Amino acid sequence: MDKKSIITIAVLAVIFAGFYYVLNRDQKRYQQEVAAYQAYQDSLRLASQPEAAEETFPAVSAGDPDSLASARRLERRVSAVGALLAGAETAQAEEFTVENDVIRVLFSTRGGRIKSVTLKDYTRYASEIPVELFDPASAEFALTFYFRNGLHAADIHTSDYVFRAEPVRTSAEGAQSVVMRLPVGEDAWLEYEYLVHNERSPQRDYLVDFNVRLVNMASVMAEQSSVGIEWSNVSYQNERGFKNENMYTTVAWRFPGDSSIDELGMSEGTKSESIDEAVNWVAFKQQFFSSVFIAPQCVACPELKFATEQPGSGYIKQFAARMAVPYTPQTQGYDFAFYFGPNKYSILRKVEVGGERLSLERLIPLGWGIFGWINRWCVIPVFDFLRNYIGSFGVIILILAVLIRLVISPMTYKSYVSMAKMRLIKPQVDELNKKFPRQEDAMKRQQATMELYKKAGINPMGGCIPMLIQMPILIAVFRFLPASIELRGQSFLWSHDLSSYDSIFDLPFSIPFYGDHVSLFALLMCLSTFAYSYYNYQQTASSQPQMAGMKFMMLYMMPLMLLFWFNDYASGLCFYYLVSNLLTIGQTLVIRRMVDDSKIQAIMDANAARKSNGKKSKFQQRYEELLRQQEAQQRAARKK
Repeated sequence: MDKKSIITIAVLAVIFAGFYYVLNRDQKRYQQEVAAYQAYQDSLRLASQPEAAEETFPAVSAGDPDSLASARRLERRVSAVGALLAGAETAQAEEFTVENDVIRVLFSTRGGRIKSVTLKDYTRYASEIPVELFDPASAEFALTFYFRNGLHAADIHTSDYVFRAEPVRTSAEGAQSVVMRLPVGEDAWLEYEYLVHNERSPQRDYLVDFNVRLVNMASVMAEQSSVGIEWSNVSYQNERGFKNENMYTTVAWRFPGDSSIDELGMSEGTKSESIDEAVNWVAFKQQFFSSVFIAPQCVACPELKFATEQPGSGYIKQFAARMAVPYTPQTQGYDFAFYFGPNKYSILRKVEVGGERLSLERLIPLGWGIFGWINRWCVIPVFDFLRNYIGSFGVIILILAVLIRLVISPMTYKSYVSMAKMRLIKPQVDELNKKFPRQEDAMKRQQATMELYKKAGINPMGGCIPMLIQMPILIAVFRFLPASIELRGQSFLWSHDLSSYDSIFDLPFSIPFYGDHVSLFALLMCLSTFAYSYYNYQQTASSQPQMAGMKFMMLYMMPLMLLFWFNDYASGLCFYYLVSNLLTIGQTLVIRRMVDDSKIQAIMDANAARKSNGKKSKFQQRYEELLRQQEAQQRAARKK
């Protein structure tokens, strides 16, 4: 054998020896990974089912294709995410419940998530079933991040893995701590800690603190600048009317420092939005209950979405939120919280996390601007005061309507006096129309009419301004009553629930835009609206000829539109407007008996004598200048 052959054989021997060494090392590593996988499976099994059989890792048979395929899949997963996470994928999950005086929380070790929340003080409409905020089968909550295992990188979605749950601990104050861990590597794990309070303070007891800890995870986290959060569930229908409840069910959020909130809107179908700026909470809001994810350190929201379920399905909407929080290798964890509870103003306005007020009371749609201000500072305090002394909410609504009519009675009086003046001066206005019958004399006719109004002390807008002033109060009540959870389940007369529609007859079919039932409160409210409109028309038609063209709209169309609109609305709101209309009619009749037309005429004559040589007001000067400009434009148009 020559020298070259010996060298060739030696080189081949070294190559084969190296290949055998590497193969043997990888085989031992794989066996270690499988042993770790087995240990993890055993630890979970023994924790939840001590009586189970010892064998949890399936034996691999060389002649069984399915067994070999499973082994290969396991090998690939171990190679990608490590033995601990591979074992957590197929481990058996367990569930357990923690509760305080107001909520019952069901936890699942699959994803370390909250699977359901039950409100112990509230039931679904016309049943004894407690309100459950979402369907447990639909509840998802997961952190998403990139995991590095040697040269491999994998996208981790924590809902795919089973956490290890520690025994529930109770503090001296009664708070219960739930800790669940997901081992991801040697001395590295992801830890969830939930804290369910029990302090007998509603704004605190509906809160669940949620602290996330990244223990020694920097070494296994691939390069990334954020950790994703995915949260979704499907809400049950808890109220009587699907249409009304669905209208108030949406996704809402708040930007840090803002006293107002934003939302996807009250609509049907599917709607989504991407939020560029960070927010400090996101709410899956129902009509009277909400699930709120609170992030004091703020989260970005690449997508917020809802999709409306079909009527009769037992559900209202599907909710979904994709969020993200910043991450660096120095990040040790995040402090979050959940609010699971009623949309009750007295509770939400006191909710704080980390000493910061969250403005959660804005979840209650009290109206924007002056309407919300009236509700927060006037209507709600009076409503809460009356609740302390009166047990019937129907009576409270009645008293509230009386108080509001008393407050706006001066404006009602001024409006009536203004209309009476217009009625008394009508003959003189007719004389001016006869004096200036031609279209070319429109400016002279208007000037003469304004001069007549000035001398008599009449403001042409005097009848409208009082109505405009009281409109914010009427709209504020319109927003408050349907959103008031205090009315939920409260009966009055024939209505079993003042927060929902009343029905004296269920139709065997559905009328478009009306519904499949007859609401007596809505019907009576519309009849009272017709009666008031008819009386008001009789008083104003003679003095304001332009009202004749609005007769059909005022007397017939408007009440009919209200009937279709309010048939599905809260019966408490319809009752309020019914009482308000009756009080307005009675108030107007009383004012009419109190006001003497002869005295009003005497006042107008005195004003005319005093102002006969008076200076024109700025309003009258501007109005006359506008008329002159219009007349000049008309003359120019006729010449052309």
